[in-house]
Amino acid sequence: MVEQTEQFAIQLAQFISTSRASKKIWGLRAEDGWLSCEAQLQDREVMPFWSTQELAAVHAIDEWSEFSVVEIPLDIFVEDWLVTLKEDDVLVGIEWDENLNGAELTAEEVSQRYKLN
Repeated sequence: MVEQTEQFAIQLAQFISTSRASKKIWGLRAEDGWLSCEAQLQDREVMPFWSTQELAAVHAIDEWSEFSVVEIPLDIFVEDWLVTLKEDDVLVGIEWDENLNGAELTAEEVSQRYKLN
């Protein structure tokens, strides 16, 4: 578990750094809304996001093939999305890999990382 926690910390740092540089976040959206699913470790909803279009596109296949990769401006993500996700008690999935492994953080934790870095 420690190794996985370290990997998630690396993914989070990369997510913050890359999204800051590009000023973009990427998510998956279908006609009926944004992708969200049940969190792995908590009985809560989680909405995944990626720092690049390419990382997000890996997931728009198979059961998620109806989803398109959609860009979200970083300022909108930080100022609006994270506030709404916090209010709705939805976790933020960060840089999930092809096996859907990645950090699941509160919106407040993600917001704090943008303020710190």
